[in-house]
Amino acid sequence: MKIDGKSYKTIWFEKNLVKIIDQTKLPHQFLIKDLKTVKDAINAIKSMEVRGAPLIGATAAYGLVLSIIEKNDLSYLKKSSEELIASRPTAINLKWAVERMMKKLTGMNEADILKIALEEAKAITEEDIKFCKYIGLNGLKIIEKIANKKKNIVNILTHCNAGWLATIDWGTATSPIYHAHQKGIKVHVWVDETRPRNQGANLTSYELNEEGISNTVITDNAGGILMQRGQVDLCIVGTDRTLSNGDVCNKIGTYLKALAAKENNVPFYVALPSSTIDWKTKDHKQIPIEERDSEELSHVEGVDKDNKISKVRIYPKNSKAMNLAFDVTPAKFVTGLITEKGVCEASEKGLKDLFK
Repeated sequence: MKIDGKSYKTIWFEKNLVKIIDQTKLPHQFLIKDLKTVKDAINAIKSMEVRGAPLIGATAAYGLVLSIIEKNDLSYLKKSSEELIASRPTAINLKWAVERMMKKLTGMNEADILKIALEEAKAITEEDIKFCKYIGLNGLKIIEKIANKKKNIVNILTHCNAGWLATIDWGTATSPIYHAHQKGIKVHVWVDETRPRNQGANLTSYELNEEGISNTVITDNAGGILMQRGQVDLCIVGTDRTLSNGDVCNKIGTYLKALAAKENNVPFYVALPSSTIDWKTKDHKQIPIEERDSEELSHVEGVDKDNKISKVRIYPKNSKAMNLAFDVTPAKFVTGLITEKGVCEASEKGLKDLFK
């Protein structure tokens, strides 16, 4: 996708460095950052310079490449893999990518291991691009059906950022929107600002603006009244981990949107690549829900009158805050799952029929 008319991916390898777009600076500054060591990759994931389940996975894969460049030693590689997996616990893609890399690299000789690691990390990124493209084409059919009935603008509500900035390219929830726009279907997107880090406002709206797609930023709590008024035709969100029974773990607030959608008969779809499916965990209570620094809640960041990025406290100094990063939407509230292989019901049978 594009920024200032130029095509980018979110991560790439160049001259023994991993290049990323520093998403903590968006939308106010566009900055490409070099990751030189596996510690840099871990810090990028923890600080959310990179974020979004598929992109975190790709960054972890390239982090192991950097680990080998630093020190071609199996014990160091294993330690690096453990630290990468621990850097953010909720998104399953992180563990999936690290385990895939380690399975490929374990037992390799020192002469070939860097070449194999780099090939596998690139394969993970290219695979994600392909999967996200097909998610878009499969989701496009849903938007087309609504457009054919309405004969005017299709209003889509999304939550947080499940755009190309959360993947390598195309995005998950945004991919159907981008494909619809490219096909000439008129779409408008209601963008939840998504406190506390405002990833909807800062990233999703930014992406859509760059692609020339009509969008409006709304407060996280405005979605319900828009659905009551009939101003939302469709909800599409992403996911950081989807269980084999169809339960969806995504950015905090997703559950409330699903409840509002159910009450108002608004279709609620979840877009995901198969790398986000957790086939092993059977109970959503077993999903580790990340709790982040409360300062993300008590402080907000923006551009001041001198056009400098600054942070200010908005809570009383002595107030406590709980900053849970994710919640779980039970499968019964999900209309369907949009994957690279097609659209299925949010259930074990639905997923197994697609992924035999």
